[in-house]
Amino acid sequence: MAKQKKEDNEKLYAFLCYLISIIGVVIVLATKKERGKLSIYHAQQGMVLFIAWIITAIIWGALSWIPLIGWIIGYILWLGVLVLAIIGIINSLNGTMKPLPIIGHFGEKFHF
Repeated sequence: MAKQKKEDNEKLYAFLCYLISIIGVVIVLATKKERGKLSIYHAQQGMVLFIAWIITAIIWGALSWIPLIGWIIGYILWLGVLVLAIIGIINSLNGTMKPLPIIGHFGEKFHF
């Protein structure tokens, strides 16, 4: 029973890395000694996703002055990052350590 509770706890912390983004990553890192591989892995993926959100916002801001085309590109980028967040949430709740498509391999660069 205690092992199941610890596993569920890890899934919750991993989930927070996507739900509340950088705040969830900071929470996992602040409690790193008590965390397992699953939540640390998803903290890395969550950090990459947070950076992707920032890059998307910058690109969207730069292109927003272009009527229609800029807006469409911005919405497509935003939708892509949203889909990646949903994939991350599903992976974290399933307890799997699969990298996010396209950007997930950058998570290996973070050594938490």
